[in-house]
Amino acid sequence: MAEELGFEEARRAARFLRERGFAAPEAGIVLGSGLGALADAVEDPVVAEAADIPGYPVTNVEGHAGTLVSGTLAGRRVLVFRGRVHYYEGFSLAEVVFPVRVLAALGGRTVVLTCAAGGIAEGLEPGSLMLLRDHLNLMGGSPLRGPNDGALGPRFPDMTGVYDPGLRARAREAAVELGIPLEEGVYAAFHGPEYETPAEIRMARTLGGDAVGMSTVPEAIAARHAGLRVAAIALVTNRAAGLAAGPLSHEEVLEAGRRASASVAALVAELCRRL
Repeated sequence: MAEELGFEEARRAARFLRERGFAAPEAGIVLGSGLGALADAVEDPVVAEAADIPGYPVTNVEGHAGTLVSGTLAGRRVLVFRGRVHYYEGFSLAEVVFPVRVLAALGGRTVVLTCAAGGIAEGLEPGSLMLLRDHLNLMGGSPLRGPNDGALGPRFPDMTGVYDPGLRARAREAAVELGIPLEEGVYAAFHGPEYETPAEIRMARTLGGDAVGMSTVPEAIAARHAGLRVAAIALVTNRAAGLAAGPLSHEEVLEAGRRASASVAALVAELCRRL
């Protein structure tokens, strides 16, 4: 069952990947909507299809390829998750975070999450990059709900510093080095798949949200539970509901991802170099 995707299932998937040449990564990178091109920059790639990996969930969302790529990026061994699964697809939160747990089982200790987001704060226009310093979990659930698997992490993990301060400092340094503007803020996660209403955006802004999306937070929680260091970068693909000039669409998200993919790839690669 999906709810039983714990440490043993993650170890089984990791063993499958090792047998196919996947090395222990220094960092895992999860690619969000329209950002899959970063995987093409990985040198000496070894590729596995998600559908072939025991227990691994497979997405059906456009813009998420559903492959894993092991290799070298900026001189670091990385494991790139080209695409993710989402809670709104009908997966359990245990399935949503299974890739992060596989990363931990492979020996990874750092994860860089990327995602597409709607801008709430002033100045977060399409094309902006926002480094997450914290989040609001408005998805109505947690990937840690249910019996705790002590092999994965503690029953009550501390979430004070979900997004590692040291990694955030390195990301800011990388952005300055590359001349890439990088904002910093709080990401509000809703479960989707419908875009938020203007009233929900006003609520998120009142609660302190700077950007809004439908992913990332469950993975960040599971990664901290497993003792991984977490960095997360959101690409603002549109202004959020009630702040945009017209209706929202997934095509707009994918197009913005394609336009900004080079900046995201350069920033993530430079962050990896600085690990």
